Amino acid sequence: MLGLAKRVGARFLLTSTSEVYGDPLQHPQAETYWGNVNPIGVRSCYDEGKRTAETLTMDYHRGEHVGPFNLGNPGEFTMLELARVVQDTIDPSAKIEFRPNTEDDPHKRKPDITRAKELLGWEPKISLRQGLPLMVSDFRKRIFGDHSDSNPTATGTVTEST
Repeated sequence: MLGLAKRVGARFLLTSTSEVYGDPLQHPQAETYWGNVNPIGVRSCYDEGKRTAETLTMDYHRGEHVGPFNLGNPGEFTMLELARVVQDTIDPSAKIEFRPNTEDDPHKRKPDITRAKELLGWEPKISLRQGLPLMVSDFRKRIFGDHSDSNPTATGTVTEST
């Protein structure tokens, strides 16, 4: 994809994840933060894969705004708070289960989005509680062809790591 983008003069956007920072020693995490990732842990394939994608993308093309840019919501919430929003949005009767964290799962995530605000003019405008129902509705339309404006509901279990 990088070669094609360069060949046809297209812009290339790589979407990555806060996992590239691992369990951060810096909070919030700026784009210049190198991270704290265990390269041989049970999550390392995902973490290092994303880090590799960022490295290749940066090495392939350096110019205009040089990235990376953190695009995320700097508002913090616990997994339990997230599980409750999902539960409220999708299925109020869904059971929340408490399970241990996966080894090397980051304990904190908070992107420093200063560069994105300053250079791209970007910042989040919709809260989780507003955006989740919109996302569910959009996914339903795309996946199931459901074009009704009804309230998004489904059944299931919301799992929270402790």
